[in-house]
Amino acid sequence: MQIYTLDTGFFKLDGGAMFGVVPKSLWNKEAPADENNLCTWAMRCMLVCENGRNVLIDTGMGTKQSEKFFGHYHPQGEDTLLNSISKRGLQASDITDVILTHLHFDHCGGAVTKRDNELVLTFPNATYWSSEKHWQHAIHPNARERASFLKENILPIQESGQLKFIEEKNNNKTAFGSNIEIQFVHGHTDSMMLPFIHHNGKTIAYMADLIPSIAHIPLPYIMGYDIYPMTTLTEKESFLDEAVQNETILFFEHDPNNECCTVQKTEKGFRKKDVFKLETIQ
Repeated sequence: MQIYTLDTGFFKLDGGAMFGVVPKSLWNKEAPADENNLCTWAMRCMLVCENGRNVLIDTGMGTKQSEKFFGHYHPQGEDTLLNSISKRGLQASDITDVILTHLHFDHCGGAVTKRDNELVLTFPNATYWSSEKHWQHAIHPNARERASFLKENILPIQESGQLKFIEEKNNNKTAFGSNIEIQFVHGHTDSMMLPFIHHNGKTIAYMADLIPSIAHIPLPYIMGYDIYPMTTLTEKESFLDEAVQNETILFFEHDPNNECCTVQKTEKGFRKKDVFKLETIQ
C-alpha cells in the first residue's frame, strides 16, 4: 500500500464560523484572521493505492464555479487536484474509487468538471462512494446547509450511474477493501464518513470536518457550521479517547500548516502530541 497527500490549494472562511463559541482572542493565536476576519484553510485530499485500486478521498472545491462564488471563498495557491495526482504518476482515468466524506462544496466540488459547457465526472472510470442517508440529506437540504450542497456537484454523479453507497452499521466501522474502514459521525452534518487507513501497523484517520485542524483538537473548539454541535462534542471526545489509547494518526483536511499529528491527554484536556507529514510514516 502507498498513501499520498494531495494538495489542492487553499481557501478562506470566517474565523468565527470556524470556531463557534470560542473567543477570537483564543483561536486567533492558532489561526490568524485577516482584516475581514477570514482565516486561510487547506483543502487537503488523500490517495490510497493498493491491490490495483487507486482510492481518492475527497476532491477539494474544484474549478467550475462562477467568479462570484469564488469571490466569497478566495481560492488560492498553485496546487490543483489533478496536478497533485499527476505528481504521483497517475491520471484522472486511473482513479478507481472516490470516497466523498460528505457533500459540502469544499469536499466534493472537484468530483465534477465543466467541459465544453457540460458537467462531466472528473474521474470517468471511478466508482463514487457516499452514504445513502447523507445523499438524501444533501439533495433535500435544510435551510442551514443549503448553500453548502450544490446540485452541480452532486446530481451529475448520480446521473452517471457510477454512484454507490457505503452501508452504515450501527456505530461499527464498515470495511472498505482490506485496509480501509469507514466510521460514520453525525454532528457536523448527517452521516459524514471518516476513513481509517491501516498501514504498516499504524492507523491513519482522515478527519474531514470532525476535527478540521490541529487548532480544533480541544473539545470546545467546534465549528459554527456544525448542525448538531453537542453531537460533535460527544463524537470528538469518544474519538480522541480512542486515538490516545491506539496512537491513531490524525490526518487534517483543512489545517493550512500541519498534515498529521498524534494526540495526548493532558491536565488541560486533549492536545497535539507529535506533528509530522504523512510521507514520514510510509
